[in-house]
Amino acid sequence: MARPLRFRYAPGRWDEARVRRDIYDDLDSNLGATKETPWFKPPADFEAVRFEMNNGDIALFCWNDDTAYWMGNTETPEALWRTDKKGFSEVPHSVSRWVTRELTAQLHEESPWLEPYPHLSWFFLPVFLSKDGRETTREFFHDHAAGFPDATRDEALSFYEGFLATGVLDDHREVMAGKLGTSEYLDLTRMTAAMGEFNAGKLLVDAGYDIVPEIDVTTGHAIDYRASRNGDGTLVEVTRPLPTSKRSAGTPVAAVRDTAETKSGGQLEEHGGGVVLFVDCSSFPDDDWFSVRDEKPEVHHRPAVVFRVRPSGRFEGYTKGRVPLDIPF
Repeated sequence: MARPLRFRYAPGRWDEARVRRDIYDDLDSNLGATKETPWFKPPADFEAVRFEMNNGDIALFCWNDDTAYWMGNTETPEALWRTDKKGFSEVPHSVSRWVTRELTAQLHEESPWLEPYPHLSWFFLPVFLSKDGRETTREFFHDHAAGFPDATRDEALSFYEGFLATGVLDDHREVMAGKLGTSEYLDLTRMTAAMGEFNAGKLLVDAGYDIVPEIDVTTGHAIDYRASRNGDGTLVEVTRPLPTSKRSAGTPVAAVRDTAETKSGGQLEEHGGGVVLFVDCSSFPDDDWFSVRDEKPEVHHRPAVVFRVRPSGRFEGYTKGRVPLDIPF
């Protein structure tokens, strides 16, 4: 499975002849390729080209006398196999900006329903146009409302656009976007669980906390968030039960208990305390959620926050134990 889009950095002297020999000829012989003029002005002091493959893949390449950068959702030419990979923030801003404009235009041409959601388009760009995941990740948002039951695509997209547009996760875009995965097979369980982390993040931000994701701890795990306010920090781990229609557990309450037990009996047990468990029930339709909300079952871990959010932005939930966070329910 290919990973989210990343640059390849190829230092050395490049010119038109080398680009044709080492890049174009390789692509054309393997896939059939057309060498095109870029849609947008290349970065200053760079020459650039856009490659379009017969199978729908694209690649961008820019170079000068000293170095070159490649970005593509296609087979990497052999001349670039041993080059270093770099994230969007690890290359010159002008190069990243040019590639982002090219890829965003490509995304919106292929999926115009994403164009009204510019920050969401940008945030998930590394997976929306990844080699293996470009169809499944978009299908998840288009056909499955990003995991929300009984919601329209545009309601779900508006919800995440509003949260992501705050910029609170911009510095962690590639890690967080990558949680959706880049598989050519639609994995609703994995993708829905990934969006649970965004739901928990919005709950924390709405409550006035600064959040930093992927906090390494001494057990070798990474905890989903550190939530901080007024100098105090709290670790938060997120889990998301499947609705009963998607799992063997016979009732919504059992689904919540079983999923939380799996999380609390594993990595949280190894950590030995100090982590708040967030149980995101946003996959549950109304009737399922109402039964959980009314019964308020234990979740095998304290402190814990059990919640559901709707695309309107309305949160409901309850807590167990002494939660060291100011959560509004």
